[in-house]
Parts: sequence; structure tokens; C-alpha cells
Amino acid sequence: MIGFYDYTVILTYLGFASGMLGIYLSITGRPFAAIICLMFSGLCDMFDGKVARTKKKRTLEERNFGVQLDSLSDLVCFGVLPAMIGYSLGIKETYLVPLLIFYPLAALIRLAYFNMLEVIRNSSTPVKQYTGLPVTSAALIFPFLYIFKKFIGCYFPYVYAGLLLLVGILFITKIKIKKPGIKTMILFIIIGVIEVLLIITVGRLVWRP
Repeated sequence: MIGFYDYTVILTYLGFASGMLGIYLSITGRPFAAIICLMFSGLCDMFDGKVARTKKKRTLEERNFGVQLDSLSDLVCFGVLPAMIGYSLGIKETYLVPLLIFYPLAALIRLAYFNMLEVIRNSSTPVKQYTGLPVTSAALIFPFLYIFKKFIGCYFPYVYAGLLLLVGILFITKIKIKKPGIKTMILFIIIGVIEVLLIITVGRLVWRP
């Protein structure tokens, strides 16, 4: 079989599977469960690169395969899935549909640009900053908004649509963002745990579709 199937890609495969499950849950009208899948995909993505780098003497083919695999998985998990969650939450008016297209398109452009930079840069030079908002930020941004669904009420689909537009623009804007270190990653994990706890604690009141 083509491809690689060792431990260095397991987390990426798990994250992708979670993203696909989230899309299915969105289509079938279960945005709460889809949000959980989005966050789980984000958790997998946070560590897949670090796990891959633990393997000594990775071949050029293995490294390049990992880069491409990660970006393709990110497009599904953090590009397509948040848009599908938005559809599940009520973004169905014709004039809002372009936002459901724009957001994953912006994620696609951002990831393609990242891959291009990976190809031309010296692999021995560590990346210190990102150009454009990383698409994986969606794993924290949209769940955070989802917490306030009940309070925003009937206007929530429009607020969610506006966030899709804003985040999509940030994906393709040439802003420079420092690559997070271990302390920042731990902070992201804590924020994610808090979001999950809020979802579980007040879910019956907040997340009814």
C-alpha cells in the first residue's frame, strides 16, 4: 500500500477521522457533538508534529508526506467542519451561503501557502512565526462562541456567520503570529478543557439546536 502507517501519523489519522465524524454529525443536526469532534481534532493536531519528530532518521519522503497529510487533514477538520457546523446551526439563507464557501476556501489558500513555504524553506531552519492565522485556531474559536448560543438566541446563526467571515479573512491576511511555545500550548489545552467543562456543565441549557 502507498503511504505511511507508523506511529508518527496516527494522531493525524485520528484527527481526520474525528473531523469526518463531525461533518456527519453536523449534517444530521447534532452541532454539539460536532463541536466536540472539532476540539478533539484540534487536540490531535497540537501533538501530531511533536510525535512525528520523535522518530529519528525520518526520510525526506516521510517528512514531506507528514506535511502534506497534516495540511489535507487540517482542511477537512478546521476548514470544512466549522462551515458545516454553521450550516447545522441555521446558516441556510441564500445570502449567507457564500460565507460557508468563503471560509473553507480561505483555509485552503492558507494551507496551500503554508505548504509552499515549507517546500522552499531550509528544513533545518525552525519556523518561529506564522503568516496568517493558523487554521487550527478554529478548534478554540468556534467552541468559545458556541458557549453563548442560548444567550445570543435567534441571532446566533448571523453571529456565527460573521465569525466565519472574520476568521477566514485572518487566514489569508499577512499578519505575523509567533509560533506558540510549550507554555502557550499548555494554556491552549487549559482553555480547551474549560470550554469542554462549560459544554458539559450547562449543555442542556445552551446547546439545544
